[in-house]
Amino acid sequence: MEIFWLANYFTEFLMNLSYWLIFGGIVLVALGVLVWLGLPLGKMPGDIHIKGEKSNVYIPIVTSIIVSIVLTILLNGMFWLFRK
Repeated sequence: MEIFWLANYFTEFLMNLSYWLIFGGIVLVALGVLVWLGLPLGKMPGDIHIKGEKSNVYIPIVTSIIVSIVLTILLNGMFWLFRK
């Protein structure tokens, strides 16, 4: 009996893993298309870039906020779709 329970658990794990991999692939393709189209991530107004004589400091504040909002929306949508 123990073996059947383990087999069912492993099968369920693989089914969930397949959904995650498919969703991750779709997200990567979408990001690739956005970069290919020229999305100006990293050069947004509000990002701080300080140039010195011997060093450069770059602080992507606005880019980080936008990426955080987009990832929050995507992950919440994914959890909503895959909940049981």
